[in-house]
Amino acid sequence: MTKSPFLLPLAFTLIMGGSAAAQGAITGSSGAQGPDSATPMPTGPAPVPTSPTADKNTPTPPVLPNMTAYVLMDAKTGAVLAQAAPNLQLPPASLTKLMTAHLVYQALEDGSLKMNQIVPVTTAAWHAGGSRMFISPASVVTVDQLLHGLIIDSGNDAAVALAQEVAGSQGAFVQMMNKEAAKLGLTNTHYTNVTGLPNPALHTSAMDVAVLTRVILQDEPQILNISKEQSYTYDHITQASWNPVLPHDPTVDGLKTGLTKESGHCIDATGVRNGIRLIAVVTGGPTWTASTAAVESLLDYGQRFFTEARIATAKAPIATITSQALESGNVAVGVPASITVTLPDDAVAKVTHQISVTTDLTPGVTKGETIGSVTYTAEGKTLATSPLIALADSAPVTWSTKLKRKLGAML
Repeated sequence: MTKSPFLLPLAFTLIMGGSAAAQGAITGSSGAQGPDSATPMPTGPAPVPTSPTADKNTPTPPVLPNMTAYVLMDAKTGAVLAQAAPNLQLPPASLTKLMTAHLVYQALEDGSLKMNQIVPVTTAAWHAGGSRMFISPASVVTVDQLLHGLIIDSGNDAAVALAQEVAGSQGAFVQMMNKEAAKLGLTNTHYTNVTGLPNPALHTSAMDVAVLTRVILQDEPQILNISKEQSYTYDHITQASWNPVLPHDPTVDGLKTGLTKESGHCIDATGVRNGIRLIAVVTGGPTWTASTAAVESLLDYGQRFFTEARIATAKAPIATITSQALESGNVAVGVPASITVTLPDDAVAKVTHQISVTTDLTPGVTKGETIGSVTYTAEGKTLATSPLIALADSAPVTWSTKLKRKLGAML
């Protein structure tokens, strides 16, 4: 079966010998919606878009009246390029599986789970409602296959099987999810299950989804090897990816979608534009077409008006401090780590820095010692603050040097 880029990605092809379980009805990504159904349009005025990173010359972000909320973020720097109702608590649907995947990858990293490990399928996983990869207690399925089923097929059965394998039970895994959410500062997120099936107490926000996505991209970038795939075949059943942006935009290679009657059509997309990896989260769309168009508007906005700039290079001189307390009379200073920020295109040439020396230099300084701080600004907006370090040793001034300086000043 061939699908339009904007039709529900759960359409699948049954190949001879496919699982009998696949003959059942297919529902939405978290179980509430059918493939081509639409959810209600958001009610009330469109959320007001803002850009914390923009300057006075940057056009305002797009107004997306079909969305309940959105966030556009630079994955490398964390800069928010555009937002609308970013902290509004909303039902996440299958965006919940971002945290499920994150914890599974953590278990793989610490060695408690292996990619080729066979995972038993319980009755609870087998009977998980909503979208599925169609596993059963008779299945021989690995962690790697379940991750594909989780991310591409949005399989609730895969989510349950993985959660039980990692934590022993879904309840214990949910506790892990909420603990990790608190650790990451996701203050508008609370999990009640591992799948995203509707629950009044289950909620997140567009900002929290963007922050979690950034963490995943930093810590588990290998997830993109799965999320970029436009289909997955398990047990002779081929299902197209839920992500409608993938076939529409070759710059996009992830990451997750969610759909229930309560959530609307939600997309968490990431892609590289002009060498910058962007994260675009949109929630509440009435159709996949509308949500895909919203994602494209955000990615286009980020590409057109912003750039990444390295404003300081690690251990490279940014200034020379003059001090009579030092034998050399001065010492070059810099920052311990390179600093890259996201800026409006026209702001790169406007970056300035202000140095503050807070350490007593009388005892002298050693190379690498922190002696103060440096703050980078552009048109009055603080971009970054960093420790200021000495780039060379400089001994305290000697009595003879003090005398020479005094005599020199008198001549």
